[in-house]
Amino acid sequence: MPGLMLKGRLIHKTLLMGLVFFGLLPILFFATVELEVTKAFADNNAVTDSDTTSFDRFVDNVAFGVGERLEFDINYGFINAGTASMEVLRLIDYEGRPCYQVVTRANSNSFFSTFYPVDDRVESIIDAVGLFSWRFEKNLREGSYRSDRMYTFNQREHYTVYKGDTIPVEPWVQDAISALYYVRTQDLKVGSSIFVDNFTDGDKYELEVKVLGRENITVEAGNFDCIVVEPLTRSVGVFRHEGRLKVWLTDDRLKMPVLMKSKILVGSISAELTNYRLGEIEAF
Repeated sequence: MPGLMLKGRLIHKTLLMGLVFFGLLPILFFATVELEVTKAFADNNAVTDSDTTSFDRFVDNVAFGVGERLEFDINYGFINAGTASMEVLRLIDYEGRPCYQVVTRANSNSFFSTFYPVDDRVESIIDAVGLFSWRFEKNLREGSYRSDRMYTFNQREHYTVYKGDTIPVEPWVQDAISALYYVRTQDLKVGSSIFVDNFTDGDKYELEVKVLGRENITVEAGNFDCIVVEPLTRSVGVFRHEGRLKVWLTDDRLKMPVLMKSKILVGSISAELTNYRLGEIEAF
């Protein structure tokens, strides 16, 4: 039993170090979302033109919308460790803006729960017009470990308050979840990179997403033509020491994640799409 617990902690630590840098931590190892937002956004016209244009960015989004739900199996080698999901739950009003409430949930299965139970929650409030983060919250329940964190971004004055410190951030900064949804809207060309400013748990860093190539893959959810990307960070040594993360996104307008793999010290961790429901694309 101590050996199993040690292995569980090793898997978890490796994912924490590496996968959080692309917003895939909640998918690849048991993260979820706290559902605490204000009111449902019932009328798109409630946002005035000045509200919409006060941020000098509009991102054309034909990739995802309200109602999208992605479900994954989390595997350690050939062993299933649990399940996870990501869902664009609803459109809400936040800071006078239309925003997506994105929820991820994940849990260890009955076997892993006997020695390392995981029940995590993570939430991101993403601006529906500019696709940047307004609010991030996570509630982690992993073995005996407990962590609850929440921070908001003042996107008008470009700062966040984290553990009592006021920290300047770049315009349109992303959190660990919103970065993935933003990247899904971008034109991914093989051989090129996309750079995204991120803030995660007190750390500011520039995320580089390298577009590696194209592959056809089959997972439980079906067969997909995919474009393969690799998220990197210029923070000191994270991926260099902890292994590489590769993500397979559908090679179409959706850029839906269908497979994610990360090599660790012993074996590899993967997340495979098992089921999905597409969302309704909104116009803003």
